[in-house]
Amino acid sequence: MESTLPAENSATASRAVRVPISDIKRYADGWLIDSEYRQLAAQTLYSRRTITDKLMWWLKQQEYDTCGTMEIRAFLTYVAVGDEKLGRWGNVHEKTKNRPVTVSAYYNRLKAFFQFLVNEGYLTISPMASLKPPIVRADQIQPFTEEQVASLLKAAKQSKFPRRNEAIILFLLDTGVRVSELCDLKQSNVDLTNRRAVVHGKGNKHRTVYLSKQTAKVLWQYLQSCEEETPDEPNQDRSLFSSHFAEPFTRSGLLQLIQRLGTVASIEATRCSPHTFRHTCAIWFLRNGGQVFALKEMLGHTDLKMTARYVALAQADVQNQHAKFSPVERLRKGARK
Repeated sequence: MESTLPAENSATASRAVRVPISDIKRYADGWLIDSEYRQLAAQTLYSRRTITDKLMWWLKQQEYDTCGTMEIRAFLTYVAVGDEKLGRWGNVHEKTKNRPVTVSAYYNRLKAFFQFLVNEGYLTISPMASLKPPIVRADQIQPFTEEQVASLLKAAKQSKFPRRNEAIILFLLDTGVRVSELCDLKQSNVDLTNRRAVVHGKGNKHRTVYLSKQTAKVLWQYLQSCEEETPDEPNQDRSLFSSHFAEPFTRSGLLQLIQRLGTVASIEATRCSPHTFRHTCAIWFLRNGGQVFALKEMLGHTDLKMTARYVALAQADVQNQHAKFSPVERLRKGARK
């Protein structure tokens, strides 16, 4: 639906763009078809579909007939802080705030969606043209301690699915894979003989990650138990890790699992999430003498900018350790006694 205002004032024109709610679903379907045609990654397709579906759900909850700049801003505010009456996507008991990086992901997906409508000629200007992106400050990277990981492993071994949950923790810690990469893994992607796995990462890129002997052993034990439970199902088609509904893990499902284990393990000071294992893997790797370029390839970073954050934290840790255990400082303290 085109704007009725002159195009030369983009900020004013964007506020005037009104897209009928009845058209958004049709436009979103066209956007997803275009995404599939362009061979975008499966995780990108899933994210685009999820976010446009949630936008439609929220607009209907608000009983809007059209969607413009003000509605999109209000929707992103809901994504950020939630709503006392609606809760989170209809779950009135879920009222936690989202991290800025999550709000930014919604903003970027919706911006791409409405720009697609402009490119296709459905709109003269995007209703998001005047919307500034949310501020995303760098995460305070707080890795797990060795004691916390030990507590999580103990909680996993006492859980309803001990072999699976122990294997998930060790795989995340050993490889530093992203949540979506773990969820997409098939059993056919894992080579236990050579202790490695091929993951499907961002940008439709594949990379190889490697497993320690302990991780490979626990993973083998877990896969043996899967074989005993479903002997007739072809191994090649199985997801590496499945939920208790025998379905592949979703990102939210994996997050909920790690949070439950964190609750049992009484972990409070550190954010208990799959992504924290990625931080922990990176920082422990560097503390143990790993090379930064090897870490960059292991984590699937496109450049060293993100990897450098881990380097800075690991170096700060070395500095703190030196201040505490400096040989000369200990010698000086001994001389004063």
